[in-house]
Amino acid sequence: MDKPRLWTKNFTIITLGSAVSILGNSVSAFAMGLFTLDKTGSVFLYALFLAANNLPKIILPLMAGPLLDKRSRRKIVYTLDFLSAGLFIVMFAVTQSGFFSYPLFLALSILIGCIDSIYIVAYDSFFPMLVTEGNFSKAYSISSLLYPIAFMMTPVAAFIYKMFGLPPLFLFNAVSFLIAAISETRIKIDEVHIQDSGGEAFSFRVFREELRKGLLYIKGEKGLMVITVYFFINTMTSMGMDTLWIPFFKSAPALGIMAYSYATSINVAGRLVGGGVQYQIKYPAKEKFAIAMSVYVISCVFNSAVLYLPFALMLILFFADGFLSVTSFNIRLSTTQSYIPEDYRGRFNGVFQMACNTGIIVGQLIAGALAERFDCRLIIIVLMAVNLIATYAIMYRGRQHVTPIFNRDV
Repeated sequence: MDKPRLWTKNFTIITLGSAVSILGNSVSAFAMGLFTLDKTGSVFLYALFLAANNLPKIILPLMAGPLLDKRSRRKIVYTLDFLSAGLFIVMFAVTQSGFFSYPLFLALSILIGCIDSIYIVAYDSFFPMLVTEGNFSKAYSISSLLYPIAFMMTPVAAFIYKMFGLPPLFLFNAVSFLIAAISETRIKIDEVHIQDSGGEAFSFRVFREELRKGLLYIKGEKGLMVITVYFFINTMTSMGMDTLWIPFFKSAPALGIMAYSYATSINVAGRLVGGGVQYQIKYPAKEKFAIAMSVYVISCVFNSAVLYLPFALMLILFFADGFLSVTSFNIRLSTTQSYIPEDYRGRFNGVFQMACNTGIIVGQLIAGALAERFDCRLIIIVLMAVNLIATYAIMYRGRQHVTPIFNRDV
């Protein structure tokens, strides 16, 4: 019997819609961060701005999970995209005159973070519903290409920001989210998890009970617990490192912002190549955990060394890191999302996103504070050392629980 095809109408719409909205979001996020750094001249205020965007993501994903396991994920996805479109139109109007207020930008960053924190859980829970059986690995190889494609716009965003300022990027973002929202309304799917609600109104008591069930499920799944705890630390150290890229490149006389744009673009190229390779081939199921572990270790080594190298060698490591990171991304997402039962997926994704987002904020604030006194390259080495320790102490030592999840044919 032939395997069902991947590129159904629903999968095509969610993929193209997500690509458009992610593209717009990455462009404005880059420009807003750079604008804030230019206006304040403080790495700490820049890091605080980034952390503010992620602050709502500590608690809102946990609250969104039970709702998404009882309500239409499709409607929530396109409603949030419409809301984002409206918000960026307002931001375009406000900044058109060149107005800047750090407290206002901080508040806007928090509001955008509120929308994103719910959207990510909704999207992560909705996307697997649109993947046909046996195509999870291939589907997530496509999904892994979306963020790299969006990041390819970084040099373009840097050029537009330098030539025309921030407002045009906000307008572009508004149009991007509007296109995505309109296309997502055309998705047709029977959301079976809604039918399991038994017709009971969604009240605080129901929310509390569903949240309790979700937490008990994750607690009983030791493999999912190990993965969640590890990625809290992995995200904390990785995002702390990412926070330092722009300040380092901006302050290095031989580099600068355009060099940063080239470096991130070559990293994106590595991700694109890696995603393309994974779309064509399928890793042996019994080797997936070993492959993921190897990627975690190699990435730490590459990231520790990259900023000490000549720029040409930097680009080689940025490309290699991009290629490898897509591999581990695909393995983790395709296996965990296909492993979790449909009516618990929203709650797991909520808890997982809460853990990762907490790690993002902690990492950004630590990195920003340390960068006021220490060399960015030294801080990155320390962060990657912590990451390596966690890779051994949590993932490797918990391999008996994680291997049955990762080493599956999906």
